[in-house]
Amino acid sequence: VPVWGPRTFLSGVGRNYGDTETEGEIYNSLVQYFGDNLGRKVKAMPLVEETSFLEDSSVTLPVVVIGNGPSGICLSYMLSGYRPYLSSEAIHPNTILQSKLQEARHLSLVDQDLEYLSEGLEGRSSNPVAVLFDTLLHPDADFGYDYPSVLHWKLEQHHYIPHLVLGKGPPGGAWHNMEGSMLTISFGNWMELPGLKFKDWVTSKRRNLKGDRVMPEEVARYYKHYVKVMGLQKNFRENTYITSVSRLYRDREEDGGQDAAIPAQHLQLEKSKFIKRNWEIRGYQRVADGSHVPFGLFAENVVLATGTLDSPARLEVEGEDFPFVFHSLPEFGAAVSKGKLRGQVDPVLIVGSGLTAADAVLCAYNNNIPVIHVFRRRVTDPSLIFKQLPKKLYPEYHKVYHMMCTQSYSADSDLLSDYTSFPEHHVLSFKSDMKCILQSVSGLKKIFKVSAAVVLIGSHPNLSFLKEHGCYLGHDSGHPITCKGNPVAIDAYTYECVQEAHLFALGPLVGDNFVRFLKGGALGVTHCLATRQKKKHLFVERGGGDGVA
Repeated sequence: VPVWGPRTFLSGVGRNYGDTETEGEIYNSLVQYFGDNLGRKVKAMPLVEETSFLEDSSVTLPVVVIGNGPSGICLSYMLSGYRPYLSSEAIHPNTILQSKLQEARHLSLVDQDLEYLSEGLEGRSSNPVAVLFDTLLHPDADFGYDYPSVLHWKLEQHHYIPHLVLGKGPPGGAWHNMEGSMLTISFGNWMELPGLKFKDWVTSKRRNLKGDRVMPEEVARYYKHYVKVMGLQKNFRENTYITSVSRLYRDREEDGGQDAAIPAQHLQLEKSKFIKRNWEIRGYQRVADGSHVPFGLFAENVVLATGTLDSPARLEVEGEDFPFVFHSLPEFGAAVSKGKLRGQVDPVLIVGSGLTAADAVLCAYNNNIPVIHVFRRRVTDPSLIFKQLPKKLYPEYHKVYHMMCTQSYSADSDLLSDYTSFPEHHVLSFKSDMKCILQSVSGLKKIFKVSAAVVLIGSHPNLSFLKEHGCYLGHDSGHPITCKGNPVAIDAYTYECVQEAHLFALGPLVGDNFVRFLKGGALGVTHCLATRQKKKHLFVERGGGDGVA
């Protein structure tokens, strides 16, 4: 049973439009994108909920985004026609970049040469467009400056590219899973999306603003509010779970464009005899009564914006499944907020040397819970994330790093009262009496009784809806996709997957864990799709086709 028909897609959730947007305008953008041929088809279709794009394989969505966290939200914002321009009074502190921006200041950033603009820039992302967009939104931020963005945004509705953003929960993604946690994070502009300053939004929601800390649930509410205030709701569908994303093929020898689509798994002949033809996305939507309603969609392009928090990595040691061993920060935060660990004499064991482990240390430390912090690396290891973060901007993380360096365990003394680090150690096993056995790099074993253990050594995305669980998309196709060790291999300027045309990846999947950098992915994808759309329209205007992909 299909979930979404043309009226659902054209009208949006509850048929609410922005102040300057009408159903007719959205319809016109559909016709503009697909060409007059599809326009006639859409007009002929009854606009009722039961009619689905799935019933006519020539009616295909231009873009389906899987994941509704900050990456998916920012992409929807730009696909909806919001365009960044150089502000008239803006002067970027990088004089070379400023000179390049002046050359085409009449054009939006989406219409410029991103490779040319990115050339020579350095930053804390390995993706050049992410570094470019970040320095335009937050000039010289890594040097501690709070310069205003050199960009301003215009809504140009004729640039709207029809799309759907599918997510398991409300817009904001994994941020909603942290509700109830006692963890607080730095109050800054790192979490904000274009067009709505996070600081302004928070201050408008609070009567008394104390300190410079915010709760994760405030960030989650900001993202949910952002989708509403920017008029993006019509593009979002919640409570959706994807079960398969696969390419369809057609026989090269068939003509007339009336061929039936053939799922890849049903091909009996060599694939070279077939032409790849769009994506088929299948899944189900969980409705109010708890039942699952299956759906199917066709799309020209699919964007993976799932994040990487689906499956926490495990130590794979004895006793890891005991109930006192947690594998996620929200679980641990909830236990702390319920008071389960207060007043405990025994420390909490925290395993890992990344930012999530540091968050857990801060959560425990700020609640007067003693910590044993175990990690495999030396504290001088140059690849530690703390060495990549400016002290001014991330003081709390550098506080943790300072403790890691200065409060390490010594055989000559007992555990410290608040925090003790164990560099170059790993967990051998957990025991039912809540004891943990650690082993040093030299082979020396130590046993400690703990009140809880939190294993935070990374996570893997759930890409089970793709063939080979998406492994073939990584830099190393023999291993699962991970944010740091094996991200999805993409074109540096379009974010299109190297191994699969018309499939894109954003955010943590391509190594950008920070919200400030994942926005560059939205720019890269929008730039690519807008460029292809222009070429397609040029082809149609010259009589080269009917505009249907």
